[in-house]
Amino acid sequence: QVELVESGGGLVQAGGSLRLSCAASGRTFSGYAMGWFRQAPGKEREFVAHIDWSGGITYYADSVKGRFTISRDNAKNTVYLQMNSLKPEDTAVYYCAARLRGPIIIARMYDQWGQGTQVTVSS
Repeated sequence: QVELVESGGGLVQAGGSLRLSCAASGRTFSGYAMGWFRQAPGKEREFVAHIDWSGGITYYADSVKGRFTISRDNAKNTVYLQMNSLKPEDTAVYYCAARLRGPIIIARMYDQWGQGTQVTVSS
């Protein structure tokens, strides 16, 4: 299994940008599909984006499409989430997750999770 550690969260004004990183250690990172999810207070965890093992296939939630970009660097065992044009409704704890099989939008189907990083967007 892999261990995941997110970083890069913080406080940003609406319209600003942040780049989240998720560093993996343990088993071969390149064998995992990776996903980003987020959870706002009082809400369920929701899918944000996922990427396949090669980085060639990505998929986004409609709410972030065109603003967020997921990518990965298998040589660095890291997956990224570039977030542009941030909105107050993007405020949440962001989690990365790993899955040995193909990428999927269902959170409970992921095998490993990081501890999360807080993103706060002020209006």
